[in-house]
Amino acid sequence: MSKKIVQVYDRPAGGWGALKSVAEQIFQQGIPGKGARTLLSANQPDGFDCPGCAWPDQDHTSTFEFCENGAKAVAAESTARRATPELISKHTVQWLSEQTDFWLEGQGRLTQPMQYDRATDKYQVIEWAQAFDLIAKRLNALASPNDAIFYTSGRTSNEAAFLYQLFVREFGTNNFPDCSNMCHEPSGFAMKAAIGVGKGTVLLSDFEVADAILIFGQNPGTNHPRMLGELRAASKRGASIVSFNPLRERGLEKFQNPQNMVEMIGDQSTSISSDYFQVKIGGDLATVKGMIKCVLEADLAAQQAGKARIIDLDFIAQHTANFDSFAADVMAEPWDVVLRESGLERAQIQRAADIYIGAGKVIACWGMGITQHKHSVATIQMIVNLLLLRGNIGRPGAGPCPVRGHSNVQGDRTMGIYEKPSPAFLDRLGQVFDFAPPREDGYDTVGAIQAMLDESNKVFFAMGGNFATATPDTDLTHRALQNCALTVHVATKLNRSHLICGREALILPCLGRTEIDIQETGPQAVSVEDSMSMVHLSSGINAPASSNLLSEPMIVARMAAATLKGRSKTDWMWLAADYDRIRDKIAEVFDDFADFNSKVKVPGGFHLRNTASERNWVTANKKANFYAHPVPTDLPIHQARQSRTSPVFNLGTMRSHDQYNTTIYGMNDRYRGVFGERRVLFINKEDIAELGMKVGDWVDLESLCDDKIQRQAKRFMLVEYNIPRGCLAAYFPETNNLIPLSSFADFARTPTSKSIPVVVTPHTASQNSSESKAVSKPQMASDAVSHV
Repeated sequence: MSKKIVQVYDRPAGGWGALKSVAEQIFQQGIPGKGARTLLSANQPDGFDCPGCAWPDQDHTSTFEFCENGAKAVAAESTARRATPELISKHTVQWLSEQTDFWLEGQGRLTQPMQYDRATDKYQVIEWAQAFDLIAKRLNALASPNDAIFYTSGRTSNEAAFLYQLFVREFGTNNFPDCSNMCHEPSGFAMKAAIGVGKGTVLLSDFEVADAILIFGQNPGTNHPRMLGELRAASKRGASIVSFNPLRERGLEKFQNPQNMVEMIGDQSTSISSDYFQVKIGGDLATVKGMIKCVLEADLAAQQAGKARIIDLDFIAQHTANFDSFAADVMAEPWDVVLRESGLERAQIQRAADIYIGAGKVIACWGMGITQHKHSVATIQMIVNLLLLRGNIGRPGAGPCPVRGHSNVQGDRTMGIYEKPSPAFLDRLGQVFDFAPPREDGYDTVGAIQAMLDESNKVFFAMGGNFATATPDTDLTHRALQNCALTVHVATKLNRSHLICGREALILPCLGRTEIDIQETGPQAVSVEDSMSMVHLSSGINAPASSNLLSEPMIVARMAAATLKGRSKTDWMWLAADYDRIRDKIAEVFDDFADFNSKVKVPGGFHLRNTASERNWVTANKKANFYAHPVPTDLPIHQARQSRTSPVFNLGTMRSHDQYNTTIYGMNDRYRGVFGERRVLFINKEDIAELGMKVGDWVDLESLCDDKIQRQAKRFMLVEYNIPRGCLAAYFPETNNLIPLSSFADFARTPTSKSIPVVVTPHTASQNSSESKAVSKPQMASDAVSHV
């Protein structure tokens, strides 16, 4: 075991550390030659789309279009390790459950479908035909199609997602919880109401001409490393980059481009953020509203002095609604509330506003540091308000840019993976496939968990992902899955969700993004949509990890054929035999995909129309709408602090650098200086002193919620960090059990993973705590801590 070390990281993001990490991952997976060859095909016109994040590629035609974390994802999928039936079936599920997530996925690629045997508490091999017959039998035995729940991961291709939603709707339900429900649902909801489109309006080319880039609640150095290339170029040409984030993140400070030999050999780097404002957790709405207040005050002063106006009056008059009432609300917001809730000084907010005023073209980016709060929708609409003030939507170098996570999470929603489908979409789908789609809204993620808790004998099917670990309120979620008659998981590797079994359970192994997919008509390519609505093809280059793997489209087709036998007019196997046929049907359902097969085969693919980028506002009033929102002063954190005399902290969960979503690639968080340990709690040094503790002490966390359920996460090591007082940060999924199922974003119902009221106490061992599952011996290093 490696020694635990906590030290200050003073190197830039990227650089030699990133190259070393890539090499280590390739060698650890036992694929030195194969790994290098595979990476050279990542994000290439004739290669595969990276299975990591959804950041777009420059023209999708350049070389070396991969980053450190993308390389980790590719190496993990291309691994030489195999989780064979012999390896899995020699252990009980109870024993496997005691291993860490890192250990589970470290066993390698799944090779055959497996069925859980409750009598022996082990998984055993099952033939594909038997697996589909079992799924069909259990689905068709349900009292109602709404007793089935169909989850979707963001890695699912457009073709698989389209077939999947078609099958589920022909089966008779709209129960489509998906990973969007847990990340950027507020972005879609907020922007759809404000500008008529739930997607970002910018392209990579806009970053080349923007005068200022505002980054809210995002850590691109770890979560979207290729974005640092755009930020580096913008910084070098003199654009202002303003970051708003509670933690000082190295990727937002300095970047050394591993593809730039001058920087690498000369040990040079580029400063990224021109200004860095450390807002309190949840303080972004107050910050942006304060900026708007400064803009309006400057505009009033300019008007009184007979100077040119600051705001774009022509744009506001022609393209927007509700400006007057919105402006009145902003001006009435007291400065003391803005400053207290933002955590910033007035001079800092004024500085940010001055940068905005001085920039002709402004892009605003945000990540899950914005979306996973109770007031996330209001915050995003306030960011959109800021852009609307000066016409920063619908012209080059300007616009909103929500930065999505998984590589096709946006495409899945485009394909119809949504629990609240529009009547127009259902009409077209029913017309093309000659059936009557269900009209009742389905379950989102929170609703699905609650439904499985409330009623037994449901069927849960997951198209990828790690539902049991990604979701909030871990103990309740596990209990919900165990309450099901059948749980089914399509996956490439073993993960914790496979061990939280219903009465019956199946694991169905599928092809990975990097692997050759051969169907009846030959090798196939799938398509994906990135964060900026570019749609392009992805073709694997490696031999499948096992001859017993099926592609996701084929798994859906065979499941549909078995389940809907005799009552579906869709020729499922014919569609899955050639993905061009699926794309032709997609083109029939969605106007934006007309001539899909021709357009997507052009190198780089094509861009989906975005009406807001054309200043065509597809809203009820045909205008872009200003939305007034008060700075919130009665959030769960406020309520918890009012009821306690001892310190109550606001905890935000986050990824480590050796992590992507729930997948743990290693035990280090290089940019934050933490090595060999994941159960750490980042805290301000003054808060450590107030608690009467010291760096390196072990503590327990308990979240506060009015439902009276005790939720604890035990044994976390205190790490001094540059974070505002009263704020804490820790990794997920270790802290997901602290998030109440009932705590979610207003309107969008995204779990509030970035704002959890907690109390901190000295660690006490507990026989029955969740610590025993979350911390197991293979993951723990020496208790010795070197704090440098």
